[in-house]
Amino acid sequence: MTTYSQSGSRRLPRGWKHLTLNILFWLGFYVVYQIARGLADRDVTTAFWNGLHVIRIEQWTGTLFEPTVQGFVDSSELLIKATTYTYWLSQFVVVAATLLWVYFRHHDRFAGFRNWIILANIVGLVCYVAVPTAPPRMFPAWGFVDTLAQYSGLNHASGLIAHTANPYAAMPSLHSMDSFIVGIVMFSVCRSLWSRIAWLLWPVWVWFSVIGTGNHYWLDVLAGVGIAILTAGAIALVRRMIDGHRREISTA
Repeated sequence: MTTYSQSGSRRLPRGWKHLTLNILFWLGFYVVYQIARGLADRDVTTAFWNGLHVIRIEQWTGTLFEPTVQGFVDSSELLIKATTYTYWLSQFVVVAATLLWVYFRHHDRFAGFRNWIILANIVGLVCYVAVPTAPPRMFPAWGFVDTLAQYSGLNHASGLIAHTANPYAAMPSLHSMDSFIVGIVMFSVCRSLWSRIAWLLWPVWVWFSVIGTGNHYWLDVLAGVGIAILTAGAIALVRRMIDGHRREISTA
């Protein structure tokens, strides 16, 4: 083995081929995901009815606090920029960056992290098709504001985003779901106390950002976290069943 190949093997847990295949797999998943999401049911009437139903549930329970949160965010240019950047970067850039970090630094945890993210997103996509829901920003009469459209040059009507994103994909919040998964995994693998605290706070900040920009109701956030927890349980159950089956074979 050459010096170069030996050095490459030390840097890569399973070599360049394995890394390349995982990157291509992940990129392919997101391309297919975005196409499917863009082609999902866009029944406008149903989407607005479902969005209004969420609003009325929150109003009935006395928890319609999103307009207040938006008012707080819109009062600060710093908060507007911070929540806007968080909205655009948290779901794809941060997820991709943490997946790569775990791949290189904690490779034994990578497959579980990747599978959890993918399964949860698939369940979320099914929910989008089954229950199209208009986001809060589409209900200005209820006090909601489209922060991205008002203050950002990049919004849901911009270029490729307008053609691939489903505008009626509020329930559940995949931003909230993915940030929860990332936060839990990164908390479990980081060693520094401050980094662990930061990753525990990461999903909370993302939840605040998606509500503050008018893209999700708090019930969307709750639904996203619920899917993350349920899919984690499903993966753990399947893993236990597989391990049990292997033990039966080994003792047979």
